[in-house]
Amino acid sequence: NVPEDQADKLLLASWGLPQAVLEKYHSLGVVQMFEWQAECLMLGQVLEGKNLVYSAPTSAGKTLVAELLILKRVLETHKKALLILPFVSVAKEKKCYLQ
Repeated sequence: NVPEDQADKLLLASWGLPQAVLEKYHSLGVVQMFEWQAECLMLGQVLEGKNLVYSAPTSAGKTLVAELLILKRVLETHKKALLILPFVSVAKEKKCYLQ
């Protein structure tokens, strides 16, 4: 569980994302994360580029964790990222969404 003194980490706005990104998530109804998502982002040195392996049921929010990790790394390092998705339909959806 996320410690009480870090409960603000559940809010997307507390992760240093640009306002345009936050507004896009907010327009989709995403303002905060589940505790397990914030826990993933706070593990070890994940935000510095270390590996993360996690598992959750379908539609549980795994993609949000991956998106936030990718967005933060790209914005902070100014490098490209590769997002591999399992289906063409999901890839097309994410392409439009991330643009």
